[in-house]
Amino acid sequence: MAFNDQLNSVKHLTMGFFRKLFIGLLVIALLGVALTFLSTQMAYSEGDRAGVVSKLSKKGYVFKTYEGELNVGAQGQVGNMSNNMWQFTIASGDEKLTKDIEDAMTTGKRVKLHYEQRYMKFSWMGDTEYFVTKVVAAQ
Repeated sequence: MAFNDQLNSVKHLTMGFFRKLFIGLLVIALLGVALTFLSTQMAYSEGDRAGVVSKLSKKGYVFKTYEGELNVGAQGQVGNMSNNMWQFTIASGDEKLTKDIEDAMTTGKRVKLHYEQRYMKFSWMGDTEYFVTKVVAAQ
């Protein structure tokens, strides 16, 4: 009888250890998922860029995103000028913003794009880390 009691005691301690280990690993995994999600949604930088929208395309096989390029002007020495293109992603689901940028591209007007630079992104969120949130006609 003493042997069975010891066996049950060891079994109980072992089950308690593995239960605590499982709960601890589960909590760590959930915290990791929550922090990863938050880091894809929070912007660590935001600002404005002005120029002429030269390209806007819808990309992706499964997850479609709008990717664009803004010609922010020429840089370099006189006689050796090169265009400075800035690539951006339009935040998904914002049809009005997409339409406004398309209109600016077809008219060739200079615009100011407000963007958020995100610390981290998943591949289905777009190609760049710069997500445009607002467009305003530049003066």
